[in-house]
Amino acid sequence: MIIDELITANKAVGLNQTKKAVKSGTAKKVYAAYDADESFIASVKRLCESSGVPIDLSATMAELKFACQIDVDCAVCTVMAE
Repeated sequence: MIIDELITANKAVGLNQTKKAVKSGTAKKVYAAYDADESFIASVKRLCESSGVPIDLSATMAELKFACQIDVDCAVCTVMAE
């Protein structure tokens, strides 16, 4: 389950931190909320595709907020490579 993986994983939260992780090669998997504004997450989707990093679009912003244990809705987060 997405939430279980994110709760325990070393992660980066947010658009800028996710982009940085993908560009540096430290991202294992990216989660983007399907209910996030498409214009907001489009750049991350393109970056993941060009970098070969899997992206999961099956969670909502509220679910990612809970899984990342933050106080605001989350559009994008990343599980970091070990």
